[in-house]
Amino acid sequence: MRIQIEHTTEYAYDAPIRSAAQILRLTPRANASQHVVRWRVEADVDGQLRSYDDIYGNPAHLLQIDGPVDRVRIHVSGEVDTTDTGGILRGGLERAPAPTYLRETPLTAADEAMRTYCAEVIRSKTEPLDQLHALLASLHGDITFDTAATDAGTTAAAAFAHRHGVCQDLAHIFIGMARRLGIPARYVSGHLLRRDGVVEQEAAHGWAEAHVAGLGWVGFDPANGCCPTDAYIRVASGPDYLAAAPVRGSRLGGGAERLTVALNVLAPNLRQRADQ
Repeated sequence: MRIQIEHTTEYAYDAPIRSAAQILRLTPRANASQHVVRWRVEADVDGQLRSYDDIYGNPAHLLQIDGPVDRVRIHVSGEVDTTDTGGILRGGLERAPAPTYLRETPLTAADEAMRTYCAEVIRSKTEPLDQLHALLASLHGDITFDTAATDAGTTAAAAFAHRHGVCQDLAHIFIGMARRLGIPARYVSGHLLRRDGVVEQEAAHGWAEAHVAGLGWVGFDPANGCCPTDAYIRVASGPDYLAAAPVRGSRLGGGAERLTVALNVLAPNLRQRADQ
């Protein structure tokens, strides 16, 4: 399936910034599940945009901005052909060995309540894949998707305690529990072609991957209760959201900041068939 992406991130500042450096993890890498037909990342400010691979094997750009500027606009457009591989990632670039993703981070650390819940969910299940699917189904049913309940800094433990959160929170909870089971797990950022046909979205999507012996990395999306299909475009991964965030950086000056994101995810051929 061919999926088109139009993604704009815009920062506006109360006062001009003097300079800034931002890491952009906005570019997907080809693997057995996806072929990048075309992809372009642009910024409408004076500065340098340099591409590289980060320590986790993600394609990235370093945007160094020379001020003064009071607005920064980053635009991404592209097309990706996707294939359903049953959620299994093959052909990806792995810079870090799987055990790296057993380490807890502040965003994913499992507290006592999470550990107790995890033990109850898996019960007599001994196979890691069965345990992961049990967690996937249980979290999808027990955590309410709520865009007003959390923010980018909310921890897995806090979101789990309230039983509310967004895709990022559900992925962090899943990752924390998987690691407590001794299963390497990581956060994935990307895009999802929605089943309900909604094209305009508020933000990119997030899910988890766990490393299963004999299979390798397998995707799990507790926000939707499924493994990734050809409706998913995988962009970046890391130990938690911060390591795979689409845009992250620092600046000098600028005062208060306002962020606006516009994202369209569209499969033109599907829409054309629906219109006929």
